[in-house]
Amino acid sequence: MITLIGILHVLICLLLVGAVLLQGGENVDITAAFGGTSQAAFGPRGSVTLLAKITWVLAAIFIVTSITLAVHASRSTGGLLENVPTKTAPAVPAKK
Repeated sequence: MITLIGILHVLICLLLVGAVLLQGGENVDITAAFGGTSQAAFGPRGSVTLLAKITWVLAAIFIVTSITLAVHASRSTGGLLENVPTKTAPAVPAKK
């Protein structure tokens, strides 16, 4: 089950990166780049696009899978470093 959640987490991560990269900037134009004022700075933002809604859903799923994996990791016993043999000091030769 955790393997499935891990695979889903990575898939959602890749989709979320793609969705964010596909979105355009928030009314970025040449006047805003040189210190001018943008008309949309204090005005209405407009309607939310389908891509923005998809991004919100993917982000919510990403958060849920992140919390699920973190809770499972904190509750699970055993790990990679528990089976590592401990180092012992070398034997000191006896004095004669």
